[in-house]
Amino acid sequence: MSEKKEPSIWEGFKAFLMRGNVVDLAVAVVIGAAFTNIVNSVVKGVISPLIGAFGTKNLDQYRLCLKDPCQVAADGTVTEGVAILWGSVLNATLSFLITAAVVYFLMVLPMAKYLARQEARRKAKEGAHEVIEVTELEVLKEIRDALVAQRGSGHDRG
Repeated sequence: MSEKKEPSIWEGFKAFLMRGNVVDLAVAVVIGAAFTNIVNSVVKGVISPLIGAFGTKNLDQYRLCLKDPCQVAADGTVTEGVAILWGSVLNATLSFLITAAVVYFLMVLPMAKYLARQEARRKAKEGAHEVIEVTELEVLKEIRDALVAQRGSGHDRG
């Protein structure tokens, strides 16, 4: 009896790294990191000034003071009092929403439409093959019936 040898952890890890999914994921992470800079620039340079038209241009300065005196350092840390920095949360939320919208509309939606078209083509191609097969089967049945009819009529004559 030969025992099936279990792959070592190293072999399993190597097989995992060689899969295409890992490379795709690595590319996605790198592009995502670069894309984050673009989105942050759009939020900082366009969205924040638009919101700033009603208040301050820096969303990070919006805060709610729960316990006076509220003092926040330039780096965003609360030095005195208790402050809820809801502007930072708003800034991060806007960045996330813009990123999600761009990813959805420029990547996910077109890919879904492309895959749906590919699936429709595949089904149409399969459907065409089925019609041809059914048609061929019907033709063969007709030929058989015609041969049987010929034999039958030939036997009646003789």
